Amino acid sequence: MDQTQGRQSICFQRAPHIIGTSSVVGKKEGEGPLGSAFSVVSQDDLFGEDCWEKAESEMQKEALTTAIEDAGIPKDQIRYLYGGDLLGQLIATSFGLESFGIPWFGLYGACSTCGEALALAAMTVAGGYADYTAAVTSSHFASAEKQFRFPLAYGNQRPLSATWTVTGSGAFVLGKTGGHVRVTGITVGKVTDFGVQDAMNMGACMAPASCDTIARHFRDFGRGPLDYDKIITGDLGYVGQEILLNLLKKEGYDISQKHMDCGIEIYDRETQDTHAGGSGCGCSATVLSALILPNLRKGIWKQVLFVPTGALMSPVSFNEGQSVPGIAHGIILEHC
Repeated sequence: MDQTQGRQSICFQRAPHIIGTSSVVGKKEGEGPLGSAFSVVSQDDLFGEDCWEKAESEMQKEALTTAIEDAGIPKDQIRYLYGGDLLGQLIATSFGLESFGIPWFGLYGACSTCGEALALAAMTVAGGYADYTAAVTSSHFASAEKQFRFPLAYGNQRPLSATWTVTGSGAFVLGKTGGHVRVTGITVGKVTDFGVQDAMNMGACMAPASCDTIARHFRDFGRGPLDYDKIITGDLGYVGQEILLNLLKKEGYDISQKHMDCGIEIYDRETQDTHAGGSGCGCSATVLSALILPNLRKGIWKQVLFVPTGALMSPVSFNEGQSVPGIAHGIILEHC
């Protein structure tokens, strides 16, 4: 049974269902426009731990625990777990999820990791390799700043093009049946590099990759913007959104009336001083859990294209002055 679609996509003959979800965020995210929609809002960004990295692990643990409870299945029925974070060697995920005892695939797609994890979890269920899988990812403002930019105590000034790394974790449980949202297809993105070297401008780094994936998705499926209630990118923010819309118009697609961005939705930039918006692995994951899936479950939206985006840099490449490639993965989510 061939499920491939076009050059980079898959159309699932038996679409997996998202049967459980959870979002855990920090204080700043809880003060934003989506504050009341998150599963857990902590007033302590250390989450009871003694360092930022342990705090991120604690977020993942709480998010996955709550998602499994939401799914209503024992954790030992989950055959495979897909997850990752922004930290070196995926330490937030490996330490955070070790107590679950679930076979784990560690993933790094930068801020697109939520899409990568969902795609692989869905492929596993659709291919008959598991009845249940789970996907989880996270980011933390302080741990990300410490690794990629400057320790918080340095007090450096952030340019207006900079995004604010979301302190949050999102988790999802997938199964063959159940729930009211299913994953009907995916478009796997390619590494796309337009030579942008400004690591403080994540939107500009990631927008070309999101354009490439969305355009390829339309071609692979023979669709266009009008086929979706919303086309939702991960964390391009205000700067990246403008670039994406312009790039897609050059490809012949105008998504301006359908486009949303998780990095724009999660914060109020006028009152929260987040400049270009939100970013980080936790950005698209928590917005998916708190905003996108509820609208699909209620039937407010019937079909959306969810496109988390990632900037593929490391402290080494940043310090060497290399460009910042991007990647984006497309996930078709449908009400059922």
